[in-house]
Amino acid sequence: MNTSHTSSDRPILLVPGYWLGGWVWDAVAARLAELGRRTEAITLPGLELVDAPRASIRFADHVTAVVNRVRELGGGVVLVAHSGAGTVAVAVADQVPELLARIIYIDSGPVGDGTVPRTDLSPDDIELPFPGLDALAAQGLSIDGLTDADKAKVAALAVPQPAGTCREPVILRNPRRNLVPTTVVCCSIPSDVVRGMAVPGTMFAPLADLADLTLVDLPTGHWPMLSRPADLADLIAAEADRD
Repeated sequence: MNTSHTSSDRPILLVPGYWLGGWVWDAVAARLAELGRRTEAITLPGLELVDAPRASIRFADHVTAVVNRVRELGGGVVLVAHSGAGTVAVAVADQVPELLARIIYIDSGPVGDGTVPRTDLSPDDIELPFPGLDALAAQGLSIDGLTDADKAKVAALAVPQPAGTCREPVILRNPRRNLVPTTVVCCSIPSDVVRGMAVPGTMFAPLADLADLTLVDLPTGHWPMLSRPADLADLIAAEADRD
């Protein structure tokens, strides 16, 4: 892995999940800045504004956006991915494993080659509207810890997800991606459950292929950057220092 930065100087790049922009990391980024960490949050293409053009955005565009920023940061990057951005993180690792010091998945994880995140979407779909937190909770994504203000912020700022970013297969070709040190922050599913499901046929199966895996519990709902931002930032900083 890239060692061009000391552990305390490793740039931290925060990638939001579906429907969200870099704004969702504001409190985490502020805390990391207090800790003296070089941190930035990226907003992926098509997620900038509610009326941003989305028809031509594909999964490769999201991966390219992150790869380009990782290169600009000079390597040694700690890549932090929440939820659906796990597909982006593993694809970035597939392309530039040598530029990553660590991947930190937040209530997420890597996927296997050929994974299609949303098989229900047709080629004619342009975007995936934000269904609302209550609907996501009904689908099993915990909203524990979110205040009314958090919920209002998400409702006001979430935008449709470009359909092309989640209906295409994730193509992985470079086994060196599995050598990137990896941390999984377990929020809505405890780490002992996640570890027990790292077997073929489950969503956590790709974890078994990782050479250097750390699982850490941060009990809360699916959006810890809102429900426990300071604790999440402290955890990210600690994991960024891990060799």
